Order: sequence, then structure tokens, then C-alpha cells
Amino acid sequence: MHWKETLPDWYVKEYGYQPCVNIGTAGHVDHGKTTLIQTLTGVWTSAHSEELKRGITIRVGYADAAFYKCKNCETPLGYSVTPKCNNCGKESELTRVVSFVDSPGHESLMANMLSGSALIDGAMLVIAANEKVPQPQTKEHLLALQTLGIKQIVLVQNKVDLVSYEDAMTNYSDIVKFVKGTNAAKAPIIPISAHSKLNVDALIEAIESSVTTPKRDESKSTILHVLRSFDVNKPGAKVKDMKGGVIGGSITQGTFKVGDEIEIKPGLPNEKTGKYEPINTEIASLGTGA
Repeated sequence: MHWKETLPDWYVKEYGYQPCVNIGTAGHVDHGKTTLIQTLTGVWTSAHSEELKRGITIRVGYADAAFYKCKNCETPLGYSVTPKCNNCGKESELTRVVSFVDSPGHESLMANMLSGSALIDGAMLVIAANEKVPQPQTKEHLLALQTLGIKQIVLVQNKVDLVSYEDAMTNYSDIVKFVKGTNAAKAPIIPISAHSKLNVDALIEAIESSVTTPKRDESKSTILHVLRSFDVNKPGAKVKDMKGGVIGGSITQGTFKVGDEIEIKPGLPNEKTGKYEPINTEIASLGTGA
């Protein structure tokens, strides 16, 4: 059953059939960011052929997850990503739907991570328990979160199943030292194994308590931060035969409807003036989803 089929009336009235908060993943390459998102959402976000071949995330990926809480169980045992409680088997209540933005961890792909971070309301900084703290991209991504003013952060100590208890505690202490004096200094540190789904309920509880749902002002002029675009025209198509393009991103204020006239900035470069000129066009269709 898809989470859209489980949405209560109050949620649909407030947010429609879409997530209400964007949470990014950050951290060093191969520390388990994409595996963690798959555990939470069931979606493997590194679907591009080059990503599958190289085993790393190159493009920013998206996936949505619904969080549920069982009123019959103590926290964090009552939290799950399914309508039925994993602890007692009874029906759980939806808390909210979250959109995850999976950012690349490789140093040469830092620009993609930064463009993804511009859309997020909070972040999970994933740190592997079986490697020294901090790794290069761990430092860079935390600095990026600092620069962007992201203060709602959950620290995820992943791969604890690969180390001894003593080594996990040493790694935990190193994480505490690493984030001292940063936006993540007071962030919860949740030890998990994304691969075996260990302690995922505690992670969901930490996300629910640490990352609040932002207020979106639908009365303001609409702003969409574009993260990716697609050319749907056939190669060599004449101007009169062009269908337009597809853009994807996140609306931070206002609303769109089919037929609205929009301005895309910075647009295209003017070779004569050396400046960019905005593109003015009309919305032909709208959709939501990862």
C-alpha cells in the first residue's frame, strides 16, 4: 500500500498529497546515505546508470517517506514507516510525510550537494562508525550546512553493526568532539545500521523531534528553487516543433497552477551583452513526486 492511500483528511487538507518537509542527507562518500534513504523510503535514489556503475551518488536524488506512530507503544518503539506498528502489530497514526534529498558525497560533486542543500529544511549528517572521524566530505558537508544556516540537524552514526561496542563508543565521542561549536553541537546522535534496519525507530523519533515542519506562505508570489531540468524535445527539432522542457525542484512559497506565466532566472546568456536574460514561459502541466 502506497503512503498516499493512508493519508488522513487533516493532512490532505493542510498539505495535499505531498510531503510537508524536506530533509537532506550529508556525509562522506560510502558512509551509507543512499542505503539509509532506501531503508526509510524503499527507494534507491542512485538510479542513474553511471551511479550504479561507480557505486556512488552523482546527481541529487529524491525519495518520500511517511512516518507513523503507534499510540499503544512507548517511544521510540512505536515509530515506523508503515501503517502497521512493527512492535505490536496494531494500526499506527500518520505523523507526517517527509521528502528526502540525497546529496552526493564525492568531493568533485560538491556543487550538486550544495544545490540540493539550498532546498532543505533540516538535515541528517551520516557518519560511519567504522572510519575515523571526521572524513574529508564529512567536514565539508557540515561546513556547507553551517554556511546555509541549516540548524535542524540529526547526526546518524551508521554501520555500528560492523564494530565492537568499545569502538562504537570511541567513534561516538569523536563525533561529539567534531561537532563542538557548530550548528550540530546539540544535535542528537543516533547509532544505527541502515543495512540491517537497527534502531531506525529511534532515528525517526529524533527526526520528528528535531526537524520541524516549516510554514509555507501560499499568499506570497511563488518561488520555486529549480534543482534539475530535462529537455523533452527530440534532437534537431525545429523551433515550431519544440515541446518545451521539464523543471524539478521545491516550492518555498506561493502556489502554481496550469496556465500560470513564470519567469525562470538567471535564464540564457546574451552573447551581445554578456548578461543573462530571464526566460518567460507558461506552465503546461504540473506534478508532484520524487
